[in-house]
Amino acid sequence: MATAGYCGAAALLLVLSVRLSAGQSFSLPLRQPQDCGGARYFDISSLACGQCGPHQGRSAWGISCACLPGFKMVSNNGGPSVICEKCPENMSGVTEDGWSCITCPKGLTTEGKCKCAINEILVERDVNGKLLNEALCIRCDANEPSFSASNVLGDRCIRCEQTFINISESCDCSDPNILTGGLCFSNSRNFPSKAVTTVRYGQLGITVVSAWFLKNLQASAAACWLYSNLTSCQALGNMCVMNMNSLSSTTSDACGLFQYVYANTAGLGTVHSVSFWRQNLPWLYYGDQPGLASQVLDTTQFPTSFSFKGTNKNIKLQLIAASYDAEGNFLKWQNLEGGVLQLCPDTLTRLNAAYIFGTTYQQSCTISVSKMLSDFANPIFYDVYLEYHDDDSGQQYLWAVPVLNLNLQYNEMSVNQGSNMNNWLLTRRMFLVDSLSGQENDLGTQPRIIRIASKITISIRLIPNTQRGTIYPPLITIAYKDVLVQNPDTQSVMVSFSVNYEMNQSEAQIQTHIALGVLGGLAVLWSLLKTAGWKRRIGSPLIDLQTVLKFLLFYAGDLANVFFIITVGTGLYWLIFFKAQQFVSVLLPLPSQEEDFVTYVGCAFALKALQFLHKLFSQLTVDVFFIDWERPKGKILKAVEGEGGIKSAAAPVSIWRTYFIANEWNEIQTVRKINPLFQVLAVLFFLEVVGFSNLALMDSSSSLIRSSESYVAPWSRILRFGVSTVLWLVIAMLQIIFFAAFYERFVEDKIRQFVDLCSMSNISVFLLSHRSFGYYIHGRSVHGHADTNMEEMNMNLKREAENLCSQRGLLPNTDGQTFQISISSKMRQQYDRIHETLTRKHGPARLLDSSATTFEQSTKAYHTMNKFLGSFIDHVHKDMDYIVKDKLLLERIIGMEFMEPMEKSIFYNDEGHSFSDVLFYGNEATLLIFDILFFSVVDLASQSFVLAAVLTYLQQEIFRFIRNTAGQKNLASKTLVDERFLI
Repeated sequence: MATAGYCGAAALLLVLSVRLSAGQSFSLPLRQPQDCGGARYFDISSLACGQCGPHQGRSAWGISCACLPGFKMVSNNGGPSVICEKCPENMSGVTEDGWSCITCPKGLTTEGKCKCAINEILVERDVNGKLLNEALCIRCDANEPSFSASNVLGDRCIRCEQTFINISESCDCSDPNILTGGLCFSNSRNFPSKAVTTVRYGQLGITVVSAWFLKNLQASAAACWLYSNLTSCQALGNMCVMNMNSLSSTTSDACGLFQYVYANTAGLGTVHSVSFWRQNLPWLYYGDQPGLASQVLDTTQFPTSFSFKGTNKNIKLQLIAASYDAEGNFLKWQNLEGGVLQLCPDTLTRLNAAYIFGTTYQQSCTISVSKMLSDFANPIFYDVYLEYHDDDSGQQYLWAVPVLNLNLQYNEMSVNQGSNMNNWLLTRRMFLVDSLSGQENDLGTQPRIIRIASKITISIRLIPNTQRGTIYPPLITIAYKDVLVQNPDTQSVMVSFSVNYEMNQSEAQIQTHIALGVLGGLAVLWSLLKTAGWKRRIGSPLIDLQTVLKFLLFYAGDLANVFFIITVGTGLYWLIFFKAQQFVSVLLPLPSQEEDFVTYVGCAFALKALQFLHKLFSQLTVDVFFIDWERPKGKILKAVEGEGGIKSAAAPVSIWRTYFIANEWNEIQTVRKINPLFQVLAVLFFLEVVGFSNLALMDSSSSLIRSSESYVAPWSRILRFGVSTVLWLVIAMLQIIFFAAFYERFVEDKIRQFVDLCSMSNISVFLLSHRSFGYYIHGRSVHGHADTNMEEMNMNLKREAENLCSQRGLLPNTDGQTFQISISSKMRQQYDRIHETLTRKHGPARLLDSSATTFEQSTKAYHTMNKFLGSFIDHVHKDMDYIVKDKLLLERIIGMEFMEPMEKSIFYNDEGHSFSDVLFYGNEATLLIFDILFFSVVDLASQSFVLAAVLTYLQQEIFRFIRNTAGQKNLASKTLVDERFLI
């Protein structure tokens, strides 16, 4: 029972505590250590300010308490657990450790500790560690042979700097000698007595007196010149680099002093036979002779080759750097892999991808100024080299990589800004972040300005016409950004790092221009032939404004084909030769070198769109008429209005066959040789799912699958166009072959079936795409009539299958049912006279709301046209007769008729379905190229295959809707078939 009661009480207590906790707030005020002023300290446990005890203040770190001056510690357990005791009057000082009181003979510091004079050291204990009653200030022996002085902490004597001994034979550097940077120099040497310690930040227009330069510039220059001190020479060179290697008329700035030392140490000789590398000095410049940069970058071949595949595969750029700190100390040889020069954080695999030969690398990000200050408190300087092996000796060698500093100024003028290589001034040393030279007051404080390498580009150029992957020396181009430090936590800087591979594209451009000129000239001739053929087909010999406009429209289409051929050939060339090469012989054009290509694609699209709209308009204005060969069967009795009588009349012919043919014609207007939706989906599937899009990356890999961990190179617009266009063309060709060889033969062929349907319906189709040119589909039934029942229809089909009736052709004993026709002007005039009545109201008569008179006139015109065209086909009109002949081969090739239909019209045997030229089916090439170019333009603008596919399908549907809608209206207008029956 007791146990049960205890458990119940515990459970009740637990419930109450849970309810109490549910109402608590889990927030606390934010306190910083610096917020705790006076006699308060920052409690690291409660993260709040705590009160120190009596005679105490907060420590230097602010996280514990310390005794006030004149008080010694009795106990110290950390935090506020400090007990202080006042020192007696005769021992008012406190020892350095704070635990004892001591007499100070030479006074106290502000902290209550004993102080001594310069070159004296403070002694509080004897050699056995026993505390002295009175502190001693022992002077260091500055005379020979000791030459000692107190160290920085003032707790021991050390040998003074050698320059003091050399100049004054003591540890004193008094006038007239010069004391600078902790070194002593004689003023008897011809050396600038005052160095310019300012650093100019040209982007901000601010000049800063640098505390680092003030302390070290003159001393480093003097030690380098007078004593050939290697570290001082490196430090001097680093200060010149921090000053952007800028050369001016002022000889006492960092670079001026470096050049002074360089010029006065010519007798020391050079390093590794490099004329610009003076003994004991760092190699900062290549020299300022005109044309030197071009000589360094364009005439020297890097002594090794690169290959993408094979046993001698070599795709690694072995870039290493000699690194130095600001004081000139050599740090180490450092391999640049692992992101040494890349400020943006990333995975090691992606960072190292920057040095895979042939892989264009681009990286950019935004980094906060506070991170720059914390990560680069001390700048590191790099001399970059490209490592290679001598195949003969097996020895490793280094090739110096020049630097093009875009911020460099020469005699107060900016250089290295233009593309003229002869005017460049190349340098060697570089850094990433300089937060040192911008410190104005004291070293170690927050700098006023920092200088950041905001853009670094490594350029590698292929030697022209190489077959073994040889390159020119790489070039590092660097641009620095000056940042005025105001609020480091909120300020940020955009930085980028890239590796570009380029080759001289002038030869390719020349070949492209030649191809464009030749093909463009042929396009002019082809367009002239088309214009001549068009003039013949409209029956007009005059050259007028309409002729010129038509020529321009033809030329637009042909020139679009020229641009398309050139761009497809260019994309295919780079896709094959770059991705499949073993030894590197070609490199992809840079984005700036792709502008001409993109312009060609844009021109091709614009011109092809103009041709497409021209063809679309032409198809929407075609004259079409359905000739009904059906004749009345028997007579019927018909009441005569107004006479009250009945008379016999010919039985009416059903209009439903005409409506049926009109609907079928309406349906095949937008039929294509391919399935547009399947085309778009198939292209998108192969690009995005199978991975063909990876072939468009600017790297040497031809793999379709990439790891998610690997670096993804930027896209090449030329390769994107090449890959997508090849897929469009291949899939379209496969579709055309499939439909032509299988589907249309064994499943459904709507175009040829339409011709068969015309024969079964006893209706011919008369088409005029031009004034004097068009097409004719002979659909006259060999059975005499088609308006019959099912039994008779089946009997007719059986007789035709068993060859028990004549053939369907226009001419006896032939099967030719489709023709191209050139009609005479007299025939056209008669057609126009009848057609004018037919389309007087610019549309079909409405069966319900038209007046009886208008309807009767239209009906009469329809029958008149039907009778006229039927009699024309039957050779009734001798003055408007026609002949049937075959086209010459040359006529078929150039699409122009040599004979003019002067007296008689001419029917050319078609042996196909050329009437599809007035349909989408016969213009598949134009439609396909337009779709490809539309897809490519959207993709080049958005870099998205998915968006390009969606928009391409939408434009296909939009133009199909326009063609259907407007074509249906034209059909209704030209044939008198009411639009309500066109479904």
